[in-house]
Amino acid sequence: MSKKHPIVAVTGSSGAGTSTVKNAFEHIFRREHINPVVIEGDSFHRYNRVEMKQAMKEAGTRGNNHFSHFGPEANLFDKLEELFKTYGETGTGKKRYYIHNDDEAAHHNGRLSGNLKPGEFTPWEDIASGTDLMFYEGLHGLVKDGDVDVAQHVDLGIGVVPIVNLEWIQKIFRDNAERGYTAEAIVDTILRRMPDYVNFITPQFSRTDINFQRVPMVDTSNPFIARDIPTPDESLVVIRFRDHKRFGVDFVYLLNMIHDSFMSRRNTIVIPGGKMGLAMEIILAPIIRDLLEKRT
Repeated sequence: MSKKHPIVAVTGSSGAGTSTVKNAFEHIFRREHINPVVIEGDSFHRYNRVEMKQAMKEAGTRGNNHFSHFGPEANLFDKLEELFKTYGETGTGKKRYYIHNDDEAAHHNGRLSGNLKPGEFTPWEDIASGTDLMFYEGLHGLVKDGDVDVAQHVDLGIGVVPIVNLEWIQKIFRDNAERGYTAEAIVDTILRRMPDYVNFITPQFSRTDINFQRVPMVDTSNPFIARDIPTPDESLVVIRFRDHKRFGVDFVYLLNMIHDSFMSRRNTIVIPGGKMGLAMEIILAPIIRDLLEKRT
C-alpha cells in the first residue's frame, strides 16, 4: 500500500454494475478537483477479441471447456501487479486501452494516428506524471494467484457484488442489448466462467474494504426467464465495511443522511436501492480526501 501515490480499485464481475461506482467516483474527483489516472481492467486481458476466440477454441480441443476472461490464463495478472507496485512507488507506470466499439476506436486512432479496430489494444504507453491517485475499475483489482498478489498494493478496495441471480439477469440483458447475444449463448458463457468465478472473482470480496451488494426485493429465483431487470427502487443495498474504524465511518451520521436506512450488523448498513449513488458519494468522498491528505 502507498500513501504518496494512492491506489483505489473497484472490482466486480461482468454484469455486476461497477459503472454506478465509477460514476460516483467521477463526481467525487470533479468536485474535489482530483486528477486521477484511470485504469480499465479489460486492458490487462492477455488476448484481443480475435485471439481470445482462437485461444478458447484451442483450449476446448485440449478438453478445457472453462477457459475464460475471469481466469489467469486469459489475463496479465503479473503486469497488473507490476503497474500497481510501480505506481505506488513512483506515480508512473505503463497502461494501455482495450477498444470496445467504433467510438473508442475513432478516439484512440485520432490520438495515436493509428488504424485500430474494436476488439484490439492500443500500444502500451507511459502514465503521465503528476496524477493524484490511480483508479482501477474491472474484474481483478484485488486478485491473488500464486506469487502474484495485486491486492497488497491497493489502498482502498471497493467490491460491487449484486446477489448472483441479479448479476446474471443484468448480464443477460446487457449482452443481449449491446452485443446481440442469444440467451443460450450467454448461459453458455456463465457456465464456462463458473470455475474461474469461484476461484478468482469471489475471493476478492473478502479482501475489499467496502462491499456494495444490491439485493432485489422481487422474485429473481429463475434469472434465465426474467423479463426485466429489477429497478433500484425494487432493491436494497447492503454496505459492508471490513474495518469501519480505519476509515472513521460514522454510522449515526449515515443513518441520519440516508432516509430509511438501518444497521443489520455492527459493520453493515442497509439502504434503499435508489439511494446507492448518494450513499457512495457520502461514504467515499471523505475517505478519498483522507487518503490524499495523508500523502507523504
